[in-house]
Amino acid sequence: MDEVFKEVLHYVVRGIELSGSAIILAGIFAAAGAFLAELKRGRSQQDAFRECRSSLGRAILLGLEFLVAADIINTVAIEPTLESLAVLAGIVLIRTFLSFSLEVEIEGRWPWQGKVEAPDGPDDAVAPKVAAQARPGPGAGVDAAGDEAAGHA
Repeated sequence: MDEVFKEVLHYVVRGIELSGSAIILAGIFAAAGAFLAELKRGRSQQDAFRECRSSLGRAILLGLEFLVAADIINTVAIEPTLESLAVLAGIVLIRTFLSFSLEVEIEGRWPWQGKVEAPDGPDDAVAPKVAAQARPGPGAGVDAAGDEAAGHA
């Protein structure tokens, strides 16, 4: 019974590994296709590249998660030896570092930094400055001679 369980788990692990690899491969083709489509729509090459890079990074992150899961199952259920555990620790460490690096690259900030809230609209960022400029300050409307500058003579 143990051999049948190990055999089934072996195929499950291979299926998860294949899924992770397929996700990364599909992400490569999808990101390349999206890049070309964005260029065809007239977006700048820099914007299209940034979007392509972000999409590709997300696909790699998802694929790495599948591959790490397969390694964990393989080590814990199929080959529970100290050597395989040490190899798993190294693989998880490397893949975690890659995932962390990709996440920073995609988001443009460290995970412990809060998200920067963007203004609701383009006018919201300018509105306080415009309102401050429109508000008369002390002595506004009076010229140097002390006369009102409202056009009254």
